[in-house]
Amino acid sequence: MAHPKRRHSSTRRDKRRTHDALRGKALSTDPTTGEVHLMHRAHVFEGNLVYKGKVVVEGYKQV
Repeated sequence: MAHPKRRHSSTRRDKRRTHDALRGKALSTDPTTGEVHLMHRAHVFEGNLVYKGKVVVEGYKQV
């Protein structure tokens, strides 16, 4: 199994990761509620926590 002989600097690591922030967030529309939300994330709709079109938690309060 290959591994680096010396540690890569944090600057070198961060330079590689900068390009991820250039793309916008992946948004999705819920099929039942029509709400736009981040993909693979639950979202609040009318006081309920919804995921994949199903109510997960009723009476959910955001903190």
